[in-house]
Amino acid sequence: MANLFTVKDSPQLVEAKQKSRSSGVAGSFNFIADFHVHSKFSRATAKNLDLENLYIAAQLKGITVVGTGDFTHPGWFAEIKEKLEPAEQGLFKLKKEIAGECDKKVPLSCHGKVRFILVSEISNIYKKNNKTRKNHNLVFVPDLNIADKFNSKLDKIGNIKSDGRPILGLDARNLLEILLETSARSFLIPAHIWTPWFSVLGSKTGFNSILECFGDLTPHIFAAETGLSSDPPMNWRVSGLDNLTLVSNSDAHSPLKLGREANLFNTDLSYSAIREAIETGDNKQFSGTFEFYPEEGKYHLDGHRKCSVCLWPQETLKNKGTCPVCGKSLTVGVLYRVEELADRSENEKPKRIRPYYSIVPLVNILSEILKVSHGSKKVMNNYNAALDILGPELNILHKLEPKTIDKAGIPLLGEAVKRMRRGEIDIAPGYDGEFGRVQIFKDFSLQKNPPDRR
Repeated sequence: MANLFTVKDSPQLVEAKQKSRSSGVAGSFNFIADFHVHSKFSRATAKNLDLENLYIAAQLKGITVVGTGDFTHPGWFAEIKEKLEPAEQGLFKLKKEIAGECDKKVPLSCHGKVRFILVSEISNIYKKNNKTRKNHNLVFVPDLNIADKFNSKLDKIGNIKSDGRPILGLDARNLLEILLETSARSFLIPAHIWTPWFSVLGSKTGFNSILECFGDLTPHIFAAETGLSSDPPMNWRVSGLDNLTLVSNSDAHSPLKLGREANLFNTDLSYSAIREAIETGDNKQFSGTFEFYPEEGKYHLDGHRKCSVCLWPQETLKNKGTCPVCGKSLTVGVLYRVEELADRSENEKPKRIRPYYSIVPLVNILSEILKVSHGSKKVMNNYNAALDILGPELNILHKLEPKTIDKAGIPLLGEAVKRMRRGEIDIAPGYDGEFGRVQIFKDFSLQKNPPDRR
């Protein structure tokens, strides 16, 4: 492990990094998938986060495969069995009569096939090597029967009824063992691996390597979810991740958060094909990811939100990890943690890398153009109008020519998307649970003053 805390990031360096990131139009792929979502049975989620609204949102976004989320919860699992039916191998579709009613709420320009795959997030909280560990893991299973058997095993270990994302006092290594014993076709992906509080490599409760967490079963871990606060180049700096396929998902807690990060597949539509593409990491099958700009993630930098303190890693070191205002411990963010575990410089790359494309959610772009909050009626009216004319959101963000986008009649939208693709943006980075804020047009004022970026 190298100590790479040598250069303090400046706003100018951040902007240069953004412009060097992968951008432009994504290459060939057959479909988009977002595996990490939740249901209305999870804490801090929208009341309308049900299968119908996930189906509608998937079409608005241009996503074909969506994780069910929360299949370990008895109430949600009952809805899955009631509302879904088998489609392609290992995938499910909304029953025809339900889908027909939902399709009435989707513009014709966005109509498309939507499939569900059985995925659930588990929160593991346990003691290991004299330290309390808290990490989240995504589990994938190929059919309802296996999901039922897996749920029965977890029900004997802890409470799976109180939360869609169950909290279990179970070693993550043992969770993987139970999953594989239930079905060798199942697999586990560590979730948002860098976030401070609940991840395998997080600063607060994580490990220093995947091996340290999963031990003898590490060979069964073939992918990792990067999370909103990191992107592939940040992960490339840690050689211990070289053999893993880096996936990206939305971790959606409401329907319209779907697709803020997603995966591109150039395969047949089936559970087996999806698993093989992820396991092999073959660029011909797994075509890359759509990514948040990591500075926009809410744990990118270090800080203390209560005191409005946002620090770069070098500043955190100088302050010995404490808040300069109140003296309490800072929440050490993803950038610091990556630097801490990195054994490559920023200019080095592993032999095997996959494409990625940095995007900004369309509602955020519209919010800046219209100078109102992204949840406002004005933004949503323009969002719906754009989709009605141009088609799904991800198609607008990654594919359409700016001149075509301008046909939606929204001033500056085509120019904004062009700048986003080039990385010509400015971001006030996120910290300690506070999302970063993107500014595409520097002559436009943001709603709030950005944190001190020094």
